[in-house]
Order: sequence, then C-alpha cells, then structure tokens
Amino acid sequence: MSHAQPDRARLFRSLHTPTAPLALANAWDVASARVIEAAGAPAIATTSAGVAWSLGSPDGDSLARDLALDLVARVVAAVAVPVTADIEGGYGTDAADIARTVEGVLAAGAVGVNIEDGTRPPAELAARLAVARRTAERAGADLFLNARVDTFLSGLGDPDTRLRETLDRAHRCVEAGADGVFVPGVTDPATLAALAEEIPVPLNAMAGPGAPAVAELGALGVARVSLGSGVAQTAYATARAAARDLYTTGTYASLADGIPFPELNGLLSEGR
Repeated sequence: MSHAQPDRARLFRSLHTPTAPLALANAWDVASARVIEAAGAPAIATTSAGVAWSLGSPDGDSLARDLALDLVARVVAAVAVPVTADIEGGYGTDAADIARTVEGVLAAGAVGVNIEDGTRPPAELAARLAVARRTAERAGADLFLNARVDTFLSGLGDPDTRLRETLDRAHRCVEAGADGVFVPGVTDPATLAALAEEIPVPLNAMAGPGAPAVAELGALGVARVSLGSGVAQTAYATARAAARDLYTTGTYASLADGIPFPELNGLLSEGR
C-alpha cells in the first residue's frame, strides 16, 4: 500500500458532501487522467467501460484482473489527487477473487472502488461488498467502498416498485459495509431526492446531457456526481468523426479543437 494512500483516502472521503458534490469526469488511461486532473479535478475516478475498451475488451466482467490493476497503478502514479477505481463486479466469481482484486487496488495506491450488481442477485453484491470491506480492514486501509445499484440503469423489476427495490438494495449494501451508494440511470429530481433522503451514506448519481447541473444535484442531496463512460464515448466519437471526414470528404475540420501538442505532451513529461 502506498505511503500516500491514507492521506489521500481521508481527503477523498471528505469530498463527499451535497454542499459541494464531488464531481468526477471519469478517466480511462493515464493521459485522460492527467488532462482531467489539470482541468481542476479534486480526484480521479476510472470508468470500467472506458478502461476495457482501451484495452480491447467489452465492458461487463470481460477484462482480465491484471490488466485492470495495472491501469489503476499507472493512473495513481501519474496524478497527485486521490484515485478511485471502477472494478465492475470485482473481476472474479468468488470471495477469494474479490479479495485479490481489492488487495491489488490497495497495492496500487487507490483510495476507493466501485463494485456493481449488474444483473446479480442483491445478496451477491452484498457478499462482494463484505469481502471488500474485510480485505481493506485486514490491510489496515481506509477504502471508500461505493456500491453501484443497477435497478434503474438496467430497468430491473416493476417501474412502480423500482424505487422501493433500489432503497432495499441500498440498505443491504450499507449493512455489508458500503460507504456510498451509486444509482446510475436516475436524473429525475424527485427520485434523486427520495434516494438521498432514505440512504444513510453519500449518494452518487451519474450525469450527462439533460441532467441537472452539479449544484442542483447537490441541492437534492446528491454528494457525488460521475460522468461514467461519457467522456470516453465522446473521445471515441471525435475519433470517428475525424475518420469519417477523412474518408468521405477528405477534410479535417473535426480536428480543430484538439488539445495543442505541446500542452498534452507536457502533461505526460517527467518532473511535471
């Protein structure tokens, strides 16, 4: 575990407040992490989808653990701010696998993880969270454990009872040791306010075009706002637009807003 990890962990934990929500523009490689940090980010969060895509895998527990952990270590080493890692479902199928993943995240110097339920039964997410919590405690580490509940994102269950189901899952996560609960797929103010009111730990929402601004989300009780895979998707959209321009009209206008070469190269230079 990095010597800086405890201090970064305390700082990261303190950033979760609806008064000024922790805003995370999720990174997927070292360069995106440095760009986001230089823009003023108080912390870096990875996006599992963006990481997987950049390494040649689809999102959804397909990426090899070693590749995922190597990326986390590279990002932690490249930035001065705290880093939290999206580890999908934990990169494994049993308790020993989850423990190895969390041990690797801590060894990399990260201060937090996201663990998702996806389509798994709620009890399985709770079990994975409990393993992650025990693993961090054994290591003497302060790990911010963010539990992602996918009821809204995946449209699970009956819409009339989805809020209640989400709250039930969230409470189960907290009992298992979660420090925060992430409910992507919700931007409706009334629903977010209800979630924030009844979940006793910081609420994380995923935002994008059409969602309330960060300050408005904070006023609803949201303590953490993530862009998820949105930044990576936009970056890849730029690559597609440039390619389409080149191969159709033979023009280059989509490259006009690129970060200047000296600026981007300077962010990756040694002795930053």
